[in-house]
Amino acid sequence: MKRYYITDRKAVGGFRPLLDVIRDQMQLGVDFIQIREKDLAARELFNFTLAVLEARAQEVNIHAHPKIFINTRADVAKAAGADGVHLPAAAPTQTLPGLLIGRSCHTIEEVQSTQADLVTFGPVFPSPGKGPATGLDLLSAACRAANKSVFALGGITWENAAACMQAGATGIAGIRLFQQPDLD
Repeated sequence: MKRYYITDRKAVGGFRPLLDVIRDQMQLGVDFIQIREKDLAARELFNFTLAVLEARAQEVNIHAHPKIFINTRADVAKAAGADGVHLPAAAPTQTLPGLLIGRSCHTIEEVQSTQADLVTFGPVFPSPGKGPATGLDLLSAACRAANKSVFALGGITWENAAACMQAGATGIAGIRLFQQPDLD
């Protein structure tokens, strides 16, 4: 099961604690890290991305070499040397040479039409502020319709992760799941 960690520095108390969580997740073998700090100015996002990339380069005890994605800012991803950019479903279709593209999808049609390398799909289960849950049946249909990696997102816990995998997901994605694992 692949793991896709989406950051939220405000939930952990700032940049320094977030960097500690990122290092911990690298050591635990997370496969993807999406730096999703939407409110940051380009320079702050760039500098934080460099710190994450440096942490990845310095980690000798990591089990995987996670891909680092930047939320919506392809310019920052490219300038900092990140692996990819994660775009919302409504973003225009584009190719970004040298960057992997992740995309948020909420319908089978979005999954089928995107040219992204991977997608997060959901919310699969109820999740605060994310709208109605799509459920495992729609996740399964999206996975069957996709020709790319699909990560289940929204209300994912360690207890329901296996059901997502049985539905055909490549892996699981989340914020709270990785930042507050003892709550799930």
